[in-house]
Amino acid sequence: MKRIGILTSGGDASGMNPTIRAVTRYAIYKGLEVVGFYEGFKGLIENNCVTLNLNSVGGIVDRGGTILYSARSEFFKTREGQLKAIENLKKNCIDGLVVIGGDGSFRGAHDLHLQGVKVVGIPATIDNDIPGTDYSIGFDTALNVIKDLISKIRDTATSHDRIFVIEVMGRSSGIIAVNAGLACGADYILIPEIEVDLIKIAEAIRKHREGKRHILILVAEGAAKAEDVASSIKLLVGHEVRVSVLGHIQRGGSPSALDRILSAQFGEKAIDVLLEGKSDCMVAIQGTEIKIVDFDYVFENRKDVDRNLYNLAHILSL
Repeated sequence: MKRIGILTSGGDASGMNPTIRAVTRYAIYKGLEVVGFYEGFKGLIENNCVTLNLNSVGGIVDRGGTILYSARSEFFKTREGQLKAIENLKKNCIDGLVVIGGDGSFRGAHDLHLQGVKVVGIPATIDNDIPGTDYSIGFDTALNVIKDLISKIRDTATSHDRIFVIEVMGRSSGIIAVNAGLACGADYILIPEIEVDLIKIAEAIRKHREGKRHILILVAEGAAKAEDVASSIKLLVGHEVRVSVLGHIQRGGSPSALDRILSAQFGEKAIDVLLEGKSDCMVAIQGTEIKIVDFDYVFENRKDVDRNLYNLAHILSL
């Protein structure tokens, strides 16, 4: 193996840039050349690429987003699109490919593997919903962004004796909502995995409001719309309710120390895996160990919300 490619795909996550830096510099250390493809699989199809070197990835360790950009490509899902991508990999003499992204990105990488391309994935998604790894790149940074924002909301909620409904990301998974809720001391957490009775929540709010000047209700976007929850709570409790939808601000920001360290470890492992001739897998962290997990395991399993954390968050909010 002499030349590798690297791309970022799917939703951006803080830590992608440190990962690009780690992959590039460790690959060069191992005697490899590195080619970066812009805009994910779209860039593979269009052969939109650049040779990366030590200097081109300098100064990006503290930058959010991805210098290689990201885009979705419906054409890549077709046989014709994949053949075009493989043609460009051959044209650039690419012997192995590192794909940084989430489940959808890994499925694209798997399709390339089935056609003879050596591929290794690095999990990067703020949702942290990839099975087989305790953490994915971007999760810790997103939690810290949410923590800072909710701390500011708590200040104004307390000053004005308000109930706030705060919507965070998590279309199909409540992992980020549960962890953020516990870290921020939210009073109630609504997630897609657990059906919630708003009437019971309203009764609990009325019961526990004495002596409290704020109530924070955290809602994962896949559980309910914040506006709908706020309208119901206002009607049932008879108290002023405000809404704050954090939106894409959760994706941005300088990567946390944890995400930067994880990026370095993942980048090193991904290159070592390719040099060993392995493919169709992702790097992962389990406990304190960096491991390899087959894509088949990722596709066939679901990462569940930690119910103990969910219950603890509500116990501590009493």
